[in-house]
Amino acid sequence: MTMPDDMKAHNAKVIADFRANGGVPDGRPLLLLTTTGAKTGRSRTTPMMFVPDGERLLVIASNAGAPRHPDWYRNLAANPEVTVEVTGERYDATAIVTTGEERDRLFASIAAKYPFFTEHQAKIERTIPVVALVRR
Repeated sequence: MTMPDDMKAHNAKVIADFRANGGVPDGRPLLLLTTTGAKTGRSRTTPMMFVPDGERLLVIASNAGAPRHPDWYRNLAANPEVTVEVTGERYDATAIVTTGEERDRLFASIAAKYPFFTEHQAKIERTIPVVALVRR
């Protein structure tokens, strides 16, 4: 997967298209996650893929295999109250970072379906977090 040169501009376009169309017309597993900046206190919205898991949605903080956690993850670790937008819906949620056996089981299940996450994990020393978004 090739990353855009200007990720901020790319994400802004994805967010605008998502909101203009009420979601993703082709049904891709994409959501918008709005977190509160850990340092700034400002709202930050990030488009990302998700995996349904019963009543909750899972997001994976792989950061495309970068050595650091993504900013959105650091934000929700500091303030787990987030807003989720999925096709046709917007709601408040609590972000719960899974741990231990649950995290390992979820990551293995997700990586079986999306092998690029295994490739991301192999490139780095940090453990890629799996975050459950639970509707409030």
